[in-house]
Amino acid sequence: MKNLTITDNVSEAAKRDIHELQNKIGVFATGEVPEEAFRKYRLARGVYGQRQPGVQMIRIKLPHGRVTADQLVRIADSSDKYATGNLHATTRQDIQLHFVKLADSPQLWADLEDAKVTLREACGNTVRNVTGSAHAGIDPEEPFDITPYAHAIFEYFLRNPICQEMGRKFKIAVSASEKDSAFAFMHDVGLIAKWGVNEKGEKVKGFRVLIGGGLGAQPFPAQEAYDFLEDKYAIPFTEAVIRVFDRYGERTRRHKARMKFLLNDLGLEGFMEKVREEWPALKNKEFIVNASDEGAAYGIRESLSKEAIIELGRNSLDASQLEQYTQWVKTNVFEQKQQGWYGINIRLLLGDMHSSTARQLADIVRQYAADDIRVTVNQGYLLRFIKGEDLPAVYEKLNALGLADPGFDSTADITTCPGTDTCNLAISSSYGITRALETVMKEEFPDIIYNNDIKIKISGCMNGCGQHSACNIGMHGSSIKNGKYVLPAMQFLLGGGFAGVGGDGQIGDKVIKIPTKRGPDALRLLLTDYDANALEGEYFNDYYQRQTKNYFYQLLKPLADLTTVVESDYRDWDHDELFKTEIGVGECASVILDLVATTIIEADEKFILANENLELQVWADAIYHAYNVFITGAKAVLISKGIAANTQHGIAKDFDENFGDQFFPVAEGAEQRGFRDLVFSINKNEPTEEFARQFIAAASKFLFDLKTFREKQLAEEGEPTLQELSFGQDS
Repeated sequence: MKNLTITDNVSEAAKRDIHELQNKIGVFATGEVPEEAFRKYRLARGVYGQRQPGVQMIRIKLPHGRVTADQLVRIADSSDKYATGNLHATTRQDIQLHFVKLADSPQLWADLEDAKVTLREACGNTVRNVTGSAHAGIDPEEPFDITPYAHAIFEYFLRNPICQEMGRKFKIAVSASEKDSAFAFMHDVGLIAKWGVNEKGEKVKGFRVLIGGGLGAQPFPAQEAYDFLEDKYAIPFTEAVIRVFDRYGERTRRHKARMKFLLNDLGLEGFMEKVREEWPALKNKEFIVNASDEGAAYGIRESLSKEAIIELGRNSLDASQLEQYTQWVKTNVFEQKQQGWYGINIRLLLGDMHSSTARQLADIVRQYAADDIRVTVNQGYLLRFIKGEDLPAVYEKLNALGLADPGFDSTADITTCPGTDTCNLAISSSYGITRALETVMKEEFPDIIYNNDIKIKISGCMNGCGQHSACNIGMHGSSIKNGKYVLPAMQFLLGGGFAGVGGDGQIGDKVIKIPTKRGPDALRLLLTDYDANALEGEYFNDYYQRQTKNYFYQLLKPLADLTTVVESDYRDWDHDELFKTEIGVGECASVILDLVATTIIEADEKFILANENLELQVWADAIYHAYNVFITGAKAVLISKGIAANTQHGIAKDFDENFGDQFFPVAEGAEQRGFRDLVFSINKNEPTEEFARQFIAAASKFLFDLKTFREKQLAEEGEPTLQELSFGQDS
C-alpha cells in the first residue's frame, strides 16, 4: 500500500477514517475480507463502483452545495491527479469524480480533507448530503437564511451512530421559502422555512416539516408532520425520525427499505407516535442553531434595474456580445435581498465542468464575488454578492470560459444523471438525449430560455438520480423488445414537480414509453401542443390535468409505433453499436462466507466504539453503539439457527422468543425482563452517564455470553456452513 500524506489540517476523526479505508483496501486486496463487508466501508466513505470494472466514482459531500474558491481548486486538482479532470455537479449538490483507482481513494480523500472537504457518508445507507436552497441567505423571498440550519444538520448527523448502518439511505432537504426550491416534498425529511408562533405567543423561526417522500421506482410525495415546528426542535425531531427508521425499517427486501414504505405501513399517526416514544433517548431535546446574518457585512448599495445593467454592457462590451449578454442578464442574474448586490447563476450542460475551467472560475470569484459558491440542485453554480457595475466584466470572463449560457433553470436547462456513461444501474444513455433535446430547444424554441415553469429532468434508469418523477416533463431510461431485437427507450412522465406556493409537490404520471431516438420528436409535440392549446397564463401541470393523461398518451402514441422503426432506433445516443441491456454488477452481487463469524466481528467493533464514546463522555452515542451490539449479536445467533428477521425490532422479538430463556434466565420469583425489554430500554431512559454505564456493562456481558454460546455450538455441530450473502443496489 502507498504511504499516506495527511496534513495537520485534517481532523482526528477524518484521519481515522482515511487510515481505516486504506487498511480495508489492503486487507480486501488479499482476499481476507468479503466484498460485502468492504463494500459497506467504501460506500460510507464516498467510494462507489462504476459501470467500468476496476475504477470508482468518488462522491464529494458539499453540505447544501457550499464550496469556497480554494476548495473548488482543491477538487479540480484532485480530479487532475486521480481522475479525468472533470467535475460533475449532482442533483444533491455534491461533486463527483470518475475513473478513480481504488488504491488512490485514501490519498484523494486526505487531499480533500486538508481543504475541509469530506467524502464521509456521501454514499451508503447513511444520511446523505443535506441539500438546501442555493439562494439561501440572499433570496428576497426567504423568511430567514436556512444556511446555518442545513450546515448544523450535516454536522449533527456526520459520524452519528444512529445513522451508520440503516436499512437504506436517508435524505434531508431544507428549503428557503414556500417555493420549495430544495424539493422538500420528495425527501425523507423536508424542512421549509417559515415564521410561526411558539407556546408563549412569541414570533419565532421554524419550519413546515414534511416526512416520507422519495423517488425511485415507486415515488411517494412526503406527508406533512407539522405545519410549523419551532427551529430549536428541527434537529431533535429529525434524530427521532431516523431512530424510528433505524429500528423499524425494512432490511431484507431492499426495494421496500426506504422510509417512505415504513411510513406507508405505519400510517402518519402511527409513525409519529413512535417518534414521540424515542424522545426520552435523544441526545438533545432542543438544539439551538447559531443563525447569524452573514449578509449584513456587505451593507446597502445603489440598486440597478436590469435595463441599467444592460446599458452598462452596451458601454463596455463588444456589439457581438450584446444579444447574449442581454439574455444572460434577464435569465441568469438577480438582485439579492441585500440591496445593490447581485447573484449570478451559471448554467452547465450535463452538470460537467473541466478542472481548468473550475480554477479560472475560482479566480473570478476571488476578484468579484463572495467566497461562497453554491452548487445548485439543477447541476449549476451560483455566485453571490457581485456589484452591479461589475456584471459586464464578470459576464465577459464567464463567457470566455463557456459559463455564460443564458436560460438557467429554464425549460432549456435539463437536469440529468450520468446514465450509462458511468453508472452500474443505468439502462440507456441520459447524456446523449440531453444534448439532443437541448439542441432542439436552442434551434427551434429559442425563447424557451425565458420559461421557468416547465422543468425537464432525465434519469438513466427508474431509480431517479435525475429526479425524473419530480418535474413537468420527465424521462427515465428503459428498453423495448421488438422481435429478437431490443431498442433503447425513454419512459415519459408528465405533470410532476412543484405545485405552486402553499401547495404540495406532485409526482409525475407515467404516460408512454417510446424509442429514445424519438425523444426530440416527443419534446417538439409536447411544446408545440402546449403553445397552441394552453390558456393564457396556464401552468403546464394545470394544462396537463385539464387535458388528462389519455390526451397526452394519444398525442405521443404514434411515436411508440414499432412498425415504423428504422435502423438507427436500435442504437442509443452516443453509441454506434446495436443496443443491448447491460446493467453492471459492481454494486449488486453476492459472497460466500461464515455469516455468523462475520456478524460477531461486527458486534465486537460496535462494542469498541461504545467504550470509546464512554471514555469521551458522549453518553448518547455510547448508548447507541451498545444498542447496536445487542442487535448485531442477536442477529448472529438467529443466523446460526437459520432464523431470518428483516427489521431490528423483528430481530429482538425473534431472539426473545427463541433464545430469551437461554440468555436471560429468570430466577424463581423474580420479575421477567427479556431481551426486548433490555434492548428497548434505550428509549425509556435519558442518555445519562449512569444509564450509559449500565447499558454498556449489559452489552459486554451479552457479547461474552454470545461468544460462549457460539463456541459450544461449533463444538457440537462442527465447522460452520458457509452461506451466500446477497446484497442490493446503491444509488
